[in-house]
Amino acid sequence: MTAIVHDPSGTEEPGTALVLNQAPARERWSWALYEFANTIFSMNIATLYFAVWLVSDLHGSNADVAVGNGIASVLVMLSIPVLGAISDVTRRRKPWVVGFTLVAVLATVAIGAVGQYLIPRVGDSVLNPTGATGFVISGLPLVFVIAAFVVANYAYQGALPFYNAMLPELAPPNKWGRLSGLGAILGYTGSILGVLMIKPFFDGSLPVVGQLPATFMHALRAVFPLARSGGRVATFAPTALLYLVFSIPLFVFCRDHFPVRTRQTIPWRQAFHDVANTIRESRKYPGVLRFIIASFVYQDAMGTIISFMALYAVVAMGFKSGSETTLFVVLTIPAVFGAWLWGRLTDFIGPKNTLMTVLCAWVVLLIAMIAAPSRQAFWIVGAMIGFIYGGVNVAERPMLLRLIPDEEAGRFFGLMVLSARAAAIVGPLVWALAVDGLMPSFGKGIAYRAGVATVAIAMCIALLIMRGVPDNFPRTQAPSGSL
Repeated sequence: MTAIVHDPSGTEEPGTALVLNQAPARERWSWALYEFANTIFSMNIATLYFAVWLVSDLHGSNADVAVGNGIASVLVMLSIPVLGAISDVTRRRKPWVVGFTLVAVLATVAIGAVGQYLIPRVGDSVLNPTGATGFVISGLPLVFVIAAFVVANYAYQGALPFYNAMLPELAPPNKWGRLSGLGAILGYTGSILGVLMIKPFFDGSLPVVGQLPATFMHALRAVFPLARSGGRVATFAPTALLYLVFSIPLFVFCRDHFPVRTRQTIPWRQAFHDVANTIRESRKYPGVLRFIIASFVYQDAMGTIISFMALYAVVAMGFKSGSETTLFVVLTIPAVFGAWLWGRLTDFIGPKNTLMTVLCAWVVLLIAMIAAPSRQAFWIVGAMIGFIYGGVNVAERPMLLRLIPDEEAGRFFGLMVLSARAAAIVGPLVWALAVDGLMPSFGKGIAYRAGVATVAIAMCIALLIMRGVPDNFPRTQAPSGSL
């Protein structure tokens, strides 16, 4: 049973515990399992299949994908901090997570439905194509697809700050790193298993195993009416179903521990005003604004390199085109073990020291990536990047919670999402300017390595900014027990 340390409706100091004891294991594991669910969406929709389906199969443009991502990011930037401020008034996080998740699931199904019924089924691995191979998507079908993607992407991102803000009610501060690490482990496991569970709907095969029996695939596709055609368009509805199924434990077993029971007047105007106030009031909590700026820089760098790693492997390192699925699966496996280590390390040496260690490792490995002389060396560097990748996500949640009162977690996690979404626009633009600008004069190899160099520089800047963030980790703290 969760024990209250103090009246959570009062003013609290940054890093003060809301709870002395952990929530029940069922609730903690259900919270962590949500990361398994949402990474199935992020890997299959945002990373692997949607953009390639739209550009390669339907001959849309890269600009179409960029517009969809950009609109979703702008919507998040405009709305999530406001919603976070409102959730802090009521101290209710779960309803936002559930609502956004259901919207994301329905919108993902809508992408598949539009692809099956309003657009000719064409592209790699489609079983019975219904259109010419040169079909170019345009007009209303394109508008419907982009709109559904914007809604799905926005809702997926929208759930995250409220999900993160549930953490301090589930465990005392000396267990935040471990619980955050458990979520990261399950998240990376979801990335791997999500790809493996969805790939048969795409081309009837699995990495290493190869082609699956025709009778098995016929039975599998019969269960999913929106996946019978095969091809990338067949991956959307099954992804939505898995996203929903693995979110159900959070829906059922998690709760808001300290909701405001009395009827509250939601100060909508004040909530909009609080977005700017959150930035101004961050000065009351030393290091918060500096940390959010550092987060902007390193999230910009991480998002950029992960988005372009598959392209870098194919263009700059000579990997076979179409090997993206295997590449991402293999490079994600070390992240599972890394997330466990970084979670433990966060609880022992503190989130700031853990983040500093991870950022230093990023700088070293990005330089190694530029210098990698062969595909074999690239695999090694990529695996090591996978190992450290989870360290940032594991440590930054406890890092922010050490700097702010728990009662304001929704606002400040919303502000971090705002920062991350802005970074998602800036990073790819800087990469594109470097690569496209240098390629005509210096060729693909140098141009793409220059793109990686811009990411390494960003990591160095983040490292310098992080040095000035105060370390509120109590040195006498000794984590004990298990999850």
